[in-house]
Amino acid sequence: MSVEILDGRTVQSFVEDERAFNSCVDARFAALDADRDGRLSYAEMACELMALRVREAHFGADAPAAAAELAELYGSLFARFDRDGDGAVGPDEFRAEMREVMLAVASGLGALPVQMVVEEGSLLRTAIDRELAAAAMAA
Repeated sequence: MSVEILDGRTVQSFVEDERAFNSCVDARFAALDADRDGRLSYAEMACELMALRVREAHFGADAPAAAAELAELYGSLFARFDRDGDGAVGPDEFRAEMREVMLAVASGLGALPVQMVVEEGSLLRTAIDRELAAAAMAA
């Protein structure tokens, strides 16, 4: 993890670069596809969904929740990815939902720079690295 300064334009620019964005998202999909069948089951996505930290109450600590509540929460998140409702997430579904998620992050960040903790290997980290590389080339 590292602390970085970014704004919504950093993320939006990355998402709009379809080649770079799709390449990163496709690599993440492949990493999650444990049985290499080209589709993600709920079990394959469970850790990824939990990593979204949607129940985070304090930095790095999730608010307590009943198992049934968590199952419902993660099930509804999985359903967002499983757009055709067939019980698995294909690469196109994964790419489309990740695009929506990242554009929502960009919108939430807005135009003013914010400082945040960014995980290594995350799409946000890739967006920041891409912007830094472009700035270095322009200099």
